[in-house]
Amino acid sequence: MGKRIYNILFNLHTVSGIVISVALYVIFFTGSFSFFRDDIVAWERSEEAVKEDHLPPNINEILEHIDDSYGLDGRDINLKTYYAERAVAVNLTPSKESLVSDKAKQGAFFYLDPVNFEEQSYIESYSLGEFLYRLHFFAQIYYPVGYYLSGFVAFFFLFAIITGVLIHWKKIVPNFYTFRPWAKLKTIWTDTHTALGILGLPFQFILAVTGAFFMLKALLIAPSVMALYDGNQDQLYEDLEFNKAAYAFSNQKLNALPEIETYATQTLAKWNHFNLNEISISNYGDTNMQVTLNGFLDYTEKFNAPGSITFKPATGKTTILKDPYKSASYLDSVKNVMFRLHFGDYGGYFLRIVSFILGILSCIVIISGVLIWLVARDRKNLSEKKRLFYNRVARIYMAICLSMYPVTALTFIAVKVIQPAGQSFLYWVYFGSWLILSIFLIFKKDLKFMSNFCLLSGSILGFLIPLANGIFSDSWFWEQFAMGHLQIAFIDIFWLVLALLSLFAFTKSKSPAKKIKGN
Repeated sequence: MGKRIYNILFNLHTVSGIVISVALYVIFFTGSFSFFRDDIVAWERSEEAVKEDHLPPNINEILEHIDDSYGLDGRDINLKTYYAERAVAVNLTPSKESLVSDKAKQGAFFYLDPVNFEEQSYIESYSLGEFLYRLHFFAQIYYPVGYYLSGFVAFFFLFAIITGVLIHWKKIVPNFYTFRPWAKLKTIWTDTHTALGILGLPFQFILAVTGAFFMLKALLIAPSVMALYDGNQDQLYEDLEFNKAAYAFSNQKLNALPEIETYATQTLAKWNHFNLNEISISNYGDTNMQVTLNGFLDYTEKFNAPGSITFKPATGKTTILKDPYKSASYLDSVKNVMFRLHFGDYGGYFLRIVSFILGILSCIVIISGVLIWLVARDRKNLSEKKRLFYNRVARIYMAICLSMYPVTALTFIAVKVIQPAGQSFLYWVYFGSWLILSIFLIFKKDLKFMSNFCLLSGSILGFLIPLANGIFSDSWFWEQFAMGHLQIAFIDIFWLVLALLSLFAFTKSKSPAKKIKGN
């Protein structure tokens, strides 16, 4: 590689990394916690998922409850578990019958607890797990701005990865084994940045590609709609299987309503190790009623095996739409593999813990990149004005990033003290404390103080999380573990380990503080 090309790539890598550093840190930090989204939800609510991410067994009871409350005749009904949590998402279309109540003529969406049949809207069911999950793609910013912003950050991160590999290509192996803790500051951060960057390279590359795909797919689809479908967006969505199949309403009553649980039992008996997570019912109570069951084989059986089967109660006809034991279509392969690689949910707790560690290491790579950028510009040949500007930028970046650790720990405690927390409460606590702590750290003008303060305060708050859960929920992690409530016990144990590790890091950080000049 020529010197000119190397310098261009190096500058592009530096600029792209600095521009997206804070946004990328937020994505990786909250994304790392999002690997445990369902466990956080179970911990916050003190309720273990009934059957992981499968539909609960009492489908008939659920439908009877919904029928009593809303009336089901003539409706299309969708029951789905999106995550490994207890509540079932219920989506009802307006009834197609004319002689029904006004309530039945209205659609509805809510979450239903299959144990106590409590109903909640999306806002009412909003949890800390959902908050962190959605923050990692900036969903709190006005739609679709946040989605596109996170997508472009992922895209430019992919660009930074490629340019970083190119500029380090010749030294990528020897640099991985090089760490000089007693060298000058820039060398320490460079060694850290290079070694951890190489270690997490496959993980970061996968998340960059899949993240850009998810968040920017609307922009990718738009040209296809115009060029291949003559502007017919519905047809494209149908081909991509984003739209549900539509069945005509005959307006004739069925002689007897079917037992939906029977269909579920037949499907589970037909396909061993099948995870049933969705039931779609079209034209409920009509002679053209269709019941479609969707799910997938357990990942221990087959990595990519979606299954779908339709029953027609009036004729008893069964149609297999997707056989999980046969090869998946190209479309299913692309979509499912993208989701599985991004969420890392196919390898149990082991894979999620590894993904969390790699995510936090990626945060360290981002921080070390900012510090390399700062130290490289703290030169005597630069004007005082420029040096102050660079210091101020780095100080703001570091304050926003490092403060997320204690703020997240504080929010975990807050949702146990105030129950149910709700969306507004989470917004005020998390964003409010994040803003206050960031401003405090910025005005301290001391990078060493920032890191030590965040490590120590995060550790202390982390130790308090299991204590808060035990006091306010009367739920001690050893009791939950003994009862088999692994989701709830895991979060307490997770925070104890994380607090111990960050406390260890704090005790090892003993070098003299370095003041950063600034206005």
